[in-house]
Amino acid sequence: MRNILMFFLLLIAGSAFAQEDTTEVYDYSKFGDAEGVKRFCTQKVLNQSAQRIVSFGYEYHGGFSMPDVRLAYMLPASQNFTVNNFAALRAQVNIPVISTNKFIWQLGANYWGSKYNIENPGTNLFAKTLHEGTMTSAGINSTIFKPLNEKNFLIIQGSADANGIFKNLSEVNGKSITFSATAIYGWKTSEKNMIGTGLARTYRAGQVIHLPVLFWNKTFNDKWGMELLLPARGFLRYNVSTTNMFQFGFELEGNQFWMNLPNSKNGSVFIQRGEVKPRIMWDKKISGFIWLNAQAGLRYNYRFDVMNEYDARKESLRYFTSNLGNPFYFNISLNLVSP
Repeated sequence: MRNILMFFLLLIAGSAFAQEDTTEVYDYSKFGDAEGVKRFCTQKVLNQSAQRIVSFGYEYHGGFSMPDVRLAYMLPASQNFTVNNFAALRAQVNIPVISTNKFIWQLGANYWGSKYNIENPGTNLFAKTLHEGTMTSAGINSTIFKPLNEKNFLIIQGSADANGIFKNLSEVNGKSITFSATAIYGWKTSEKNMIGTGLARTYRAGQVIHLPVLFWNKTFNDKWGMELLLPARGFLRYNVSTTNMFQFGFELEGNQFWMNLPNSKNGSVFIQRGEVKPRIMWDKKISGFIWLNAQAGLRYNYRFDVMNEYDARKESLRYFTSNLGNPFYFNISLNLVSP
């Protein structure tokens, strides 16, 4: 009996070893990148400064001179004034409407309100209007980042702003509106380098100009980098850490502002204001996506021309020009940044 049982056990075992092995062998290489899938470059380089979604800031300038302010159109005489201080409130919002790996579209709004504290403006209508009012710039903007492939991209930006010294909203008019735009074609050669060139229409210098632009964001190493959009701005960046950084550079700011001025040639004038700000900036993460930005520098007067007509350039259309003094300033803001 024992021999019969051993025979059947050996028969079953032999049958089992004789069966075909049907275990599937997986080719794990198929879990890699699929062939034919198009890849796109991103809009940032490593360690780049955080992009602001919401920003609220306060800016303060020390005292400076405001010479050669015209008394009236029919009176060639002028006066010199002292601006005791100058303060501004600034706010901006940039909301991503579409954000995919192959198309990013943002809509934004901005406000820049400047208040001049002029010592003894007296009866000079220009100085009095500037002292009592707020030089306001408020507008909307749209930015598109379109990667074409892994290395090439397009940046298209446009904005419309209402600029002036308004007593109420009813004074906002077509002559206070300015339009700006920029188009850039670029190359992203690595995760540390993006460079591009294009054309811009801008009022940053106080009057409309059309000029070529250079866009270049580059990270040299874990500590140093640069962020350029010349001639509008340029900064050298030092990263203490990914949440703490300093920037050293400059920015050109300005626009054309409408002012109701009854004693001028046409009843209103256009202040072409442009200023260069060499400065140091500090960005520090406070909590989560909330960052603090502090900056200090010099406000250098590039242009403060008061013209009789919109977009005027000719000397014959100039009401007067003032070579403003160049005070030191500081700015502090709280910002909600993108992840």
